[in-house]
Amino acid sequence: RISRPRTLRYPSGTGHAHGFFYPAMNGEKKPPLLVFIHGGPTSACYPMLDPRIQYWTQRGFAVADLNYRGSTGYGREYRQALHLNWGVVDVEDACAVVSYLTEQDLIAPRRAFIRGGSAGGYTTLCALAFHKVFRAGASLYGVSDPIALTRSTHKFEGDYLDWLIGDPERDAERYAARTPLLYANQISVPVIFFQGELDAVVVPQQTRDMLQALQYNGIPAQAHYYPDERHGFRKASNQAHALEQEWLFYSQVMQADT
Repeated sequence: RISRPRTLRYPSGTGHAHGFFYPAMNGEKKPPLLVFIHGGPTSACYPMLDPRIQYWTQRGFAVADLNYRGSTGYGREYRQALHLNWGVVDVEDACAVVSYLTEQDLIAPRRAFIRGGSAGGYTTLCALAFHKVFRAGASLYGVSDPIALTRSTHKFEGDYLDWLIGDPERDAERYAARTPLLYANQISVPVIFFQGELDAVVVPQQTRDMLQALQYNGIPAQAHYYPDERHGFRKASNQAHALEQEWLFYSQVMQADT
């Protein structure tokens, strides 16, 4: 048996956000929740068979796969909602889905986790730094310092960041206000990181800096580095290792709460 997606449309901010809900397959009435944040950040997730999602639902997690405001597929106005608002509306939508699913009596809110890769990792870290909603999180090659990203990335990505946050010089205060690395002291829950050592988009130093800041503050944080991976993991053995380590991480967090 597989977990089949249910369409999500839920209130967030001044409007609504979208996504798909996958029930846990172990029959638990109020299971832990794992919120998936796609990369892009203006791409989208789709209700198709995703082995990663089934991995979690088979292990007793409900999954909310989000198309937060700014995602493609819901019209121009929805897509434009992310303009200059990256790190704000996407984070609001990630937090709001926990409230919505709690009201629907579908999850255990104190066992809500968040995870994302690349831009999804940025949203994850912002959610952990600026809100007290999630019990822990996972960042896979995620952005922790968007200003540093503007210095290391190519022109296309640089112009994309101008649209998402603003001009790095003119809007320096906005960048600073949305830089998880600068607010690492506000993260009070465990975090796990996964990073390719050959990543030229989100360079490994971003993950190292964030990990060091959290560990300095006494937060249970850990990282796994893959010497042969770039931006996004390609090797099946590395993908399997990362999934297993992420599952063990959440399991340990939940065990510590019992």
